[in-house]
Amino acid sequence: MLSLKFISKTNITPADQSTRDILAKGNFGTDIAGELKIKPEELLYLMDVRNAECTAKGKALSFNDAAAIFSKTKKLIARYFSYKDWRDRGLIAKYADHKYAEPNTLPVKRYPAQALDLPKYKFTGVFFKDDLFTIIDSEEEARDIYDRFWIGQYGTYKAADRGKMNKLDIFETVFLMSRKMLKLQNATEADVEKAASARRSDFKMLYQVYEDWRTKGFVIKTGFKFGTHFRVYFPGARPVKDDNWMHSKHVIQVFPQNSRMLISEWARAIRVAHSVRKTFILAIPGKGGTAGKKTAIDYILYHRIGGEACFPPKYPPKYAMLSLSEEEYIGGRELASAIEQAIGKRMELILGIVDRETAVTYYKVRKIELPRSRHEYYEIDWMQP
Repeated sequence: MLSLKFISKTNITPADQSTRDILAKGNFGTDIAGELKIKPEELLYLMDVRNAECTAKGKALSFNDAAAIFSKTKKLIARYFSYKDWRDRGLIAKYADHKYAEPNTLPVKRYPAQALDLPKYKFTGVFFKDDLFTIIDSEEEARDIYDRFWIGQYGTYKAADRGKMNKLDIFETVFLMSRKMLKLQNATEADVEKAASARRSDFKMLYQVYEDWRTKGFVIKTGFKFGTHFRVYFPGARPVKDDNWMHSKHVIQVFPQNSRMLISEWARAIRVAHSVRKTFILAIPGKGGTAGKKTAIDYILYHRIGGEACFPPKYPPKYAMLSLSEEEYIGGRELASAIEQAIGKRMELILGIVDRETAVTYYKVRKIELPRSRHEYYEIDWMQP
């Protein structure tokens, strides 16, 4: 039987040499000056799964006795069950302070971009404040900007020949007005922005993201059908391709640094995107805003190569994990901080989300490099370890 000694919260050790050898071989504990130190989640795992015995001052501790000692530790249950799930898969999880061989890859995905070169259009339109829509009816140019640049919706959705007007959403309206291509008969640019901001307080943040992608040649349209702010098409996309409607492969959800979101709501949007085979992109407007909002990485994770489990020190780790619970809130700054820490370790970030049944769902986060952007973007995909 594995035997452990509980001396203090920071001093839990094997009680005998046999236990030490077994734990060291199984990649449990941290070697500090030749002594193997066991951390709280490892202790709970060994007691729960490996039937280890732990004594404190000669008295045997139950699982709950040990757990109660650490019950005030932040996110203890989320940390424990995400650790347990990873180890139960035959994979190694170590603490964030574990010394490791540095991975030789940087987890960044580069997106193509090309400057948006619009002709000098001159449109006149009417703005509808309650609907946040603009109608332009200069037939030839209105059709041209739709066909060539997919701005607005000419005619009827998926049937451009049914109708003679182009309808601009609020983002397209502000975009064209800011470039002096659109003049409204009944409103100024300030009127439009005021109406948009009154309707939703995050309009300016959303518009920053919209403008960032549009100016780099991407087509960005509403993501309403997929439960996100936008859907995205890569440069060169048109409303139709080979007489067939073109479908997007990416969606964007804007997550301002000063906002907070319930994990279950956030995960639901990712699941919807995954179910319709779209890449979920998280946009965090602004850079360098994580000061004072540090979120510590919980674990570094070893994975597999060719189906075989990797282990230290032979292999480097692949992921850094942040453990979260279904009922937890996370903020944009906190998430950006965790992602930055993972990238600093040259790893992809994994979010391990523990639900109310203690099942763990994993989401992999990969940084997007969008040329000359002032904002942060990340692909987030559901993964099966």
